[in-house]
Amino acid sequence: MKRRVNSLQPIAFLIVAVVGLLLIYRVVFRGSDPALVVYCAHDSIYSEKILKQFEKATGIRVAPRFDTEATKSLGLIELLIREKDQPRCDVFWNNELLGTLDLHERDILDAYKGPGFARIPAAYKNADGYWTGFGARLRVYIINTNLIAAVESDVNDRLRGDLSRVAIAKPLYGTTLTHYSVLWQALGRESVRAWHIDSRKRGLREVSGNATVKNLVAQGACDFGFTDTDDYFIAKDEGYPVTMLPVKLDDGHTIAIPNTVAIIKGTKRLSEARQLVDFLLSEACELELANSRSRQVPLGDVNEEHLSAEVRQLRPLVESGYPLTSLSPARAACLQWLKTLH
Repeated sequence: MKRRVNSLQPIAFLIVAVVGLLLIYRVVFRGSDPALVVYCAHDSIYSEKILKQFEKATGIRVAPRFDTEATKSLGLIELLIREKDQPRCDVFWNNELLGTLDLHERDILDAYKGPGFARIPAAYKNADGYWTGFGARLRVYIINTNLIAAVESDVNDRLRGDLSRVAIAKPLYGTTLTHYSVLWQALGRESVRAWHIDSRKRGLREVSGNATVKNLVAQGACDFGFTDTDDYFIAKDEGYPVTMLPVKLDDGHTIAIPNTVAIIKGTKRLSEARQLVDFLLSEACELELANSRSRQVPLGDVNEEHLSAEVRQLRPLVESGYPLTSLSPARAACLQWLKTLH
């Protein structure tokens, strides 16, 4: 007896074969929907939450890469320079500006002026859209109120004397390098060189990072030190007897250091990268940073009813910040000199 053949079997086989070929094509040629690669120098305890909010809002997967506390900005910048010809990163979220300026000069960044670009003041963005700032910190003196008075004149007097109970992060990277670069441009290289060498002789304690400065002052091992507002607020929230005063130049300028965001030239995910830039430069993102423990100060217009009194008080200080966009030559010269000493 002859066996009957199901007429539907060839069709089913064909469907399975086509589906299989499509899956193979997706894996081999499309990389199974690769994630948007973000190199991020901002503290992961704050930035990861924002990146996850972006994933939820857009459905775009993000693969962040962070680095160490002490060298995170410099380390990621050096990595981006090494990868220039074969970039792995799509978007760089830097926690400062000067390294971003260096990347722009090396032709590593791609210009973009999206919806968020217009809401950021000109002083905190590249006119052609190669980078844009958001969410700033201020350089401040963190002061142990059990040890010295929180008076600007007293701090300045102490800075002219014994510095063995004063701390600063090594100025080779991060916001301390920005601080030194501002002084280099504003006061001149000879003044900075003389101050740095003399301060070392008078015992200034150079430590691994701003967080270490904060800890030394909070715990009473140092009377005061140079750090950023975000580290100060951590110490305050933990109940330590600390207060802060803004670091000011002789002309009254403060040193306000924004986060910056830039798209890496050569990205294969340009549309997704632009969406992330739009997200980071939004009012919602700046409010998220402002209301986090770091209290980063919005640069664009926001509904001030959603800001704490602490952040509202800092906004005028950010508005009087020293202009940073032309600091690249000062950074390069200052860093080259500092490397001969460290």
